[in-house]
Amino acid sequence: MKNNNAGPEKQSAFAYLDRNADQVALLSDNLFWFGEPSLQEYESAALLVDVLETAGFNVEKGISGFDTGFLATSGSGSPVIALHAEYDALPENSQKPGVLKKDAIVEGAPGHCEGHHANATVMVASALALKHAMEAHGVEGTLKVFGSPAEELALSRPYFVRDGYFDDVDLAFHNHIGMDFHTEYDVVQIGCLTADFTFHGETAHAGLAPWRGRDALDAVVLMDVGLAQFREHMEPTMRAHRVITHGGTQPNIIPDKASVWWMFRHPEATGVRTLFDQARSIAEGAALMTNTRLEVNVRSAVWPLRCNQTMANVTQKNIEAVGMPEWSDEEQAFAREVQKAAGAPVEGLLKQVTPLTGPGPMIGASNDCGDISWKVPMGRVWFPASVPGVSFHNWTAGIPLTSSIAHKGTLAGAKAMTGAALDFFMDTALVEDAKRTFKTELDGIAYEPMLPADQQPDLTVNKDLMARFREPMQAHYLSEKPRFA
Repeated sequence: MKNNNAGPEKQSAFAYLDRNADQVALLSDNLFWFGEPSLQEYESAALLVDVLETAGFNVEKGISGFDTGFLATSGSGSPVIALHAEYDALPENSQKPGVLKKDAIVEGAPGHCEGHHANATVMVASALALKHAMEAHGVEGTLKVFGSPAEELALSRPYFVRDGYFDDVDLAFHNHIGMDFHTEYDVVQIGCLTADFTFHGETAHAGLAPWRGRDALDAVVLMDVGLAQFREHMEPTMRAHRVITHGGTQPNIIPDKASVWWMFRHPEATGVRTLFDQARSIAEGAALMTNTRLEVNVRSAVWPLRCNQTMANVTQKNIEAVGMPEWSDEEQAFAREVQKAAGAPVEGLLKQVTPLTGPGPMIGASNDCGDISWKVPMGRVWFPASVPGVSFHNWTAGIPLTSSIAHKGTLAGAKAMTGAALDFFMDTALVEDAKRTFKTELDGIAYEPMLPADQQPDLTVNKDLMARFREPMQAHYLSEKPRFA
């Protein structure tokens, strides 16, 4: 990686990261082996908080009611720049790193097969380097670091925005693991609303007197059929998918309760609301047809994710200054083996950063930092800590996540985000330009949270899962913890 042509502030920050490269890797690997799913990231959050507090950050824990969320703050005055990232793993995605076949660390357990542990590592490593450089060179401003639980549930950050945690923030940076090294601008991810539709009926003996029952599962099925029929009339960019979370107890009892968890997506917040409203109407019709009572609970609601062009331009310069990691022949060979295992094109690792040539393409996934990106200008760094062609949420994505490929890519991502944030801390004109272009990009759209004003998160999600697996997973935790110098 290149560190040349940087001012003394960046040189100081990059030197901090270089001499702590082993600790950055160790932090990432600890989080990987924790493998905690959404809302159960207790070990992960505790380690991140410990690292930040040890470095002198003031940490507020449990923000917006999330046990595993936090806000760490350093410095004072303007500008106020926020870093934010996630650290949750995925249910049923336990995979031994470095093993080129499907092989769970703990069979049936959750695990990191996307790399959110690396996202948190880049965020915290960048925060430590920024604090070090700002104090060493008298750079003014306030640095905020948000630990954001449950991204896989699209959950926490709309609560942070709704509860005022970004009211005094000038700019925000996010990061995400990827196969290449790039940034982006424009609307790049779609909005999402998730909700439980629960139907309440009446039990009866399914063999002797089914006419006495009111079948809640029938309502779930009819809602499913209704939305399947509605798909003919959905816009091409709309998405709706679901899992049945409760379908009764046993076949000879008419279910008096059944639930389905739906997720609705669209590139615009208005489209998400439209799709949800239609789904609610279909659910109400299903309740009428089955003489059941409908209860709707919105779990999460996030705006599409947009990135600011000014921030993208600054970030791209820093990505190019850092450069793609220099991959060894062994790393290239390993990457090709991973690609073979994943059934992907066997092309190895990319050798050049991806240029910023225009607005980024929109992808069909959502991220709960979308609300932040409509509240304040936001930029994002995609860092090369995975292998091209490998699909996230699949066991093959877990293979390289503790390798030197992941470690090098994570360090590069931390440097790029640190350099970009320093540029804004040291140049208030850049901050004002980001705000100016942000206002233009909004094009008169007024942000209003889709999240209901009185909504509270359900913190019990995945609790039973971790009650089963935490003890056997603990046997694989690393004994050595990072200590930054």
